[in-house]
Amino acid sequence: MFSRLRSDIECILERDPAARSRWEVLTCYPGLHAVILHRRAHWCWSHGFKWAGRFISNFSRFLTGIEIHPGAKIGERVFFDHAMGVVVGETAEIGDGCTIYQGVTLGGTSLYKGAKRHPTLGRDVVVGAGAQVLGGFEVGDGAKVGSNAVVTKPVPAGATAVGNPARIIQANRDVKREEAASKMGFSAYGVTQNDDPLSQAMRGLIDNAGSQEHQIALLWKAIETLQTNRSATDCVPCDAALLENFEADKLNQLVGK
Repeated sequence: MFSRLRSDIECILERDPAARSRWEVLTCYPGLHAVILHRRAHWCWSHGFKWAGRFISNFSRFLTGIEIHPGAKIGERVFFDHAMGVVVGETAEIGDGCTIYQGVTLGGTSLYKGAKRHPTLGRDVVVGAGAQVLGGFEVGDGAKVGSNAVVTKPVPAGATAVGNPARIIQANRDVKREEAASKMGFSAYGVTQNDDPLSQAMRGLIDNAGSQEHQIALLWKAIETLQTNRSATDCVPCDAALLENFEADKLNQLVGK
């Protein structure tokens, strides 16, 4: 028991730069208190003492502002950071090393008793403030859920879910987009991280600009080939775009013009 408590305290010291000492964490962190009380409540619930489990859970909610159903399963080194207003449902499972911020709901969309109604978080998942993860699906290891996201479908391991309804960010494409945007003098996500029409239009323009840069490079490559070998029959690279594909009308529709 004491080794587990020590592990919980150490994980908070590692993840929260505001934590100054073990004594401060032990006495002043409601997230730690909620985890400790939940273990007692879960033991009672698992051993048939349902009322006692619910009573401890309700007391923990009054004390910490964090509501965790005694039937929920919580792993090691789970950190509820601030966590006021967090709600964790009966069949929810939280893996080792997860971090959950304030206002998060791990809720259900089904009313069938005995069914898996609440989500399962893998190891080292981060759920941002105000996020709603609803349903009996799995959020993979190392995944991240953005603040105020509404997630109703599985999230692959290592992916990031943002927006309402949540979408899965394609990491490689977003990195390339940010690099292209930085060359233009602004951040692609300086406008917004949500799926509003203007943001979508800006992303489309950035993607198109990056594609045009690539096509210009191919064009110069073809010109160099012509200069060095005038007898070449076909110097156009196979991935060169020979037809115009800029969708101006679609972008105008997205921004409402």
